[in-house]
Amino acid sequence: MTILEKAQQWLTSTFDKETQQEIQHLINTDQNQLADRFYQDLEFGTGGMRGIMGAGTNRINKYTLGRATQGLANYLIQTFPSKQLKVAIAFDCRHNSKSFAKIVADVLSANGIKVFLFEDLRPTPELSFSVKHLGCDAGIVLTASHNPPEYNGYKVYWNDGGQIVPPQDGEIINEVINLDFANIKFNANENLIEYIGKNVDDAFIDASVKNGTFNTKGREDLKIVFTSLHGTSITAIPEAFKRAGYSNVHIVEEQRVPNGDFPTVKSPNPEEPAALKMATDLANKVGADILIGTDPDCDRLGIAVRDLEGNMKLLNGNQTMCLMTDFLIKKWKEAGKLNGKQFVGSTIVSTNLVNEIADSYGVETKVGLTGFKWIAKMVREAEGTQDFIGGGEESFGYMVGDFVRDKDAVTATLLACEIAADAKSKGSSMYQKLLQIYVNNNFYKEHLIAIVKKGMDGAEQIKQMMVDLRENPVTEIAGSKVKYLFDYQASTCIELQSGKVHSIEIPKSNVLIYETEDGTKVAARPSGTEPKIKFYFSTKASLNTIENAKKVEGELDAKIQQIIVEMKLN
Repeated sequence: MTILEKAQQWLTSTFDKETQQEIQHLINTDQNQLADRFYQDLEFGTGGMRGIMGAGTNRINKYTLGRATQGLANYLIQTFPSKQLKVAIAFDCRHNSKSFAKIVADVLSANGIKVFLFEDLRPTPELSFSVKHLGCDAGIVLTASHNPPEYNGYKVYWNDGGQIVPPQDGEIINEVINLDFANIKFNANENLIEYIGKNVDDAFIDASVKNGTFNTKGREDLKIVFTSLHGTSITAIPEAFKRAGYSNVHIVEEQRVPNGDFPTVKSPNPEEPAALKMATDLANKVGADILIGTDPDCDRLGIAVRDLEGNMKLLNGNQTMCLMTDFLIKKWKEAGKLNGKQFVGSTIVSTNLVNEIADSYGVETKVGLTGFKWIAKMVREAEGTQDFIGGGEESFGYMVGDFVRDKDAVTATLLACEIAADAKSKGSSMYQKLLQIYVNNNFYKEHLIAIVKKGMDGAEQIKQMMVDLRENPVTEIAGSKVKYLFDYQASTCIELQSGKVHSIEIPKSNVLIYETEDGTKVAARPSGTEPKIKFYFSTKASLNTIENAKKVEGELDAKIQQIIVEMKLN
């Protein structure tokens, strides 16, 4: 079908008058905008389905969400044909999230499925928790994470509380793409929709406190600054602090109220120092030990702590996951719970320092594709044979234990404060703990750049960049010969100097990783949910004393900048 033919389908009686008028206006006035809305169907990526709101197949709207939900309903009915199906639904602070959640609930109930719908916005990890807590067969959350205000999204969870993975994801997607918009059942059975709130909140927060705290001393002495960045974490984290015994908490009031416009920040992304400027200013004003900011759906967190000079320094996701993993394994060891049957989770673009830390305790590191659905899959497959301690990825997410099967900024916030309080009570700091990890292992320095390429042309440019990197591989990076090329789409690891090819036992994904003789790594990965391609850089060097940290870090930073110039990515 041509773009115009696809668009004209949206002028039929299947679609409401408002949608028909929006499409007709574009047909009459803006062919480029029309093409962008219909050149593809929104796809399920690493974090579900995410896109700009508006009419069209390449947009988030009543019909694309309805079709995804009808496909899920069909799949659930086929998979569990003789039971009363149950699905939990949550939503974040974004424009239309609440109304979209009700539309999704309507479609499920119209298909005879019992729905537990949160009465108001809630953190994404609480949705993951509620799926198991309420004995549901699936869960859905309406969120676009840290994307700009014009975006919304849709993530599907399975009955273990983890996001859908093979084979379920492919089978559900097949149901969706083979479904005509006219076959969506929008007429709700209100008797099957139950609103939930405080009871689930209490259970979730109690579980977060239980999993994220460790009888640490000095909680009342830790001075914390917290910002929800206008998102959902305000509904859970202040109460979690209170129940855990953290009383010296300063909240950034200008960012307390949930708001889908995110009026005080350019981007509500805790990876970016600019998003945490208000929190940093407050931290300096009150002399805080630690600053924590969460993204709009409260699954990721940014942490800043005092460096050796006393300045607030934003840790990257790799540093945070290393601190958390080291602390958790130590606590398991102190409790006498390490017996060789434990593991931690990581991803192919995250730091190898996690592997070194775990190995030093005799704990296995399982490595999967980007996205916490793969860590949740590791947990599910290991149930009954191995214990999951914790896991993270470089993009500022962490999962403590297995009571939530997705990245969880509520519990991870408590864990970060436990690490900081423990360090302060011993006359140290969280940053000094990080540097000691580098001394004990290696100093790893990572960096990420994202190149945005919007629209049809952008998608083609990203595709061509990956083709070039595959067909004309780089042979030397920053003076070190490339030893391995990992191609996760071809499931191969090529030894470039000998030409030997090994198979990779990880599901296929469009990711390339170069690894050099000196341990430098460069990864290229098109985003699964945004119009961008990401490049991940990792370098390492030995560190003999904490006092040399600044010098070694400077050398590694310079090396990363050299690589960016060499690869013409600046």
